[in-house]
Amino acid sequence: MTRAGGRGDAAVTVTTVVVAFALAFVLDPLVGEPPTAAHPVAWFGKLVGALDREWTDSPTGQRLVGVGIALFAPLVPAAVAAGVVLGASYLHPLAGAAVAGLVLFTATSLRSLLELTGEVLAATEGGAEAEGDLDTARERVRGLVGRDTSALSPAELRSAAVESAAENLSDGLIATLLPFAVLAPLSLPAAAAAAAWVKGVNTLDSMLGYPSKPIGTASARLDDLVMWVPARVTAAAIAVAGADPLAVARARADARRPASPNSGWPMATLAHVLEVRLRKRDAYDLHAEADLPTLEDGRRAVALVRRAALVAVVVAVALAIALAVAVGVALVAGLEPGASLPEVGRP
Repeated sequence: MTRAGGRGDAAVTVTTVVVAFALAFVLDPLVGEPPTAAHPVAWFGKLVGALDREWTDSPTGQRLVGVGIALFAPLVPAAVAAGVVLGASYLHPLAGAAVAGLVLFTATSLRSLLELTGEVLAATEGGAEAEGDLDTARERVRGLVGRDTSALSPAELRSAAVESAAENLSDGLIATLLPFAVLAPLSLPAAAAAAAWVKGVNTLDSMLGYPSKPIGTASARLDDLVMWVPARVTAAAIAVAGADPLAVARARADARRPASPNSGWPMATLAHVLEVRLRKRDAYDLHAEADLPTLEDGRRAVALVRRAALVAVVVAVALAIALAVAVGVALVAGLEPGASLPEVGRP
């Protein structure tokens, strides 16, 4: 059985990769978040909620149970994602690409993040005099941060929203985008599985990774490990989008102030690009010599995060296409002119 068109195989690979990315990043601005009842991340959250209970009376025992949860729970969405993409690929390569794009779409979030950030900023527009609007801002910002918001000033509410926009650019987009871009040219099922696995790890950390929950200790440590590269890539994307490539270097000291080894990098870089101060009471103060963000600073932050997301997507797509072409060329080079593959059943 002769091999049909090695260069054609490469073209199909590039096409499927482009289709997967195009679907994912057209759906986000058009649709935003899927309804909760139909959202795979919400389904996984229900599984995590069922696992979040007192398995033993011992904190050590809870931590041991948490190790098992951290190791095995994210494999559930990964296996499902790989399975559905593989099944669709058997029907047609473009069907597999479309399903992989849907997986990436559900594993990322940008529009809803920026919309909620904008709502919080808008509610601070009246300043301290508009107490009703501030109550709205304090309530809405709880969808972005876990801190006590009851006594935050308008500037501190804006700071919280801006910090979250930077951090969630890493957690909600770039962390799943990177492994998908690297693996998609090799295997769309593997790329979908990696994106779903990273999203599962991040969801575990957001639900269990608190000091008060021994069962979440392993999930928090795993998330720290998984997010190490995405956080720093996000900082670089913010610096490039802000036309300030040296901002990452200036932010280095501030990036180490938050307790997390990762979240400080995108937040501190954003603070230095915008020349604003970002503060969480009794936790950290980033770029402390600047002022807390004004409403206009907050709007500039939203625009900058949107541009940084675009930078990340363009680079990821270019990387995936380059890898797809390289894989195709390698496949072609692996066969000498006129060579053929053995027929099935022949020695």
